Amino acid sequence: MEEKAIVMDEQAMERALTRIAYEIIERNKGTHDMAVIGIQRRGVILAKRIAEKIRQVEKSPVPVGIVDITLYRDDLSMLARHPIINGTSIGFSVENKIIVLVDDVIYTGRTARAAIDAVMDFGRPKKIQLAVLVDRGHRELPISADFRGKNLPTSSKEVVSVYVSEIDGVNKVTIERNEI
Repeated sequence: MEEKAIVMDEQAMERALTRIAYEIIERNKGTHDMAVIGIQRRGVILAKRIAEKIRQVEKSPVPVGIVDITLYRDDLSMLARHPIINGTSIGFSVENKIIVLVDDVIYTGRTARAAIDAVMDFGRPKKIQLAVLVDRGHRELPISADFRGKNLPTSSKEVVSVYVSEIDGVNKVTIERNEI
């Protein structure tokens, strides 16, 4: 793939995550009965960053969980013969909580649907909200992000890549052209 443009640098990502954290606090009138769950892989890193920003503002920690949606995907049979499972770790009850799911990019909505299904297997939350760093459009399911860092209309031939320092050594969001 060929990098076409950097659409968010480290500072832009930081500003977007800070704004998302404030919007989450404002919409929910604080953090009472709230938890944040990141969708494997990069959504987990972003969830931890958002939860830390919320903690700094509210002076109270917010539980953070991890959900792996691999086995909930509707295209599991089209994935590799032995899909890699990164694991789910939700060390708190989701019952009657406001759950904020965090992912890096929303595209078709299928990942978000799978994550909702996975969370529902742990109980019945009061509410599930979705926070994403980038919303690139092209929905195939009627799912919308409640909180978004950036709307980024793209072509279906383009790929939006989110890089985080904990995994990739750099923080940035790029648009890449798929050469296939």
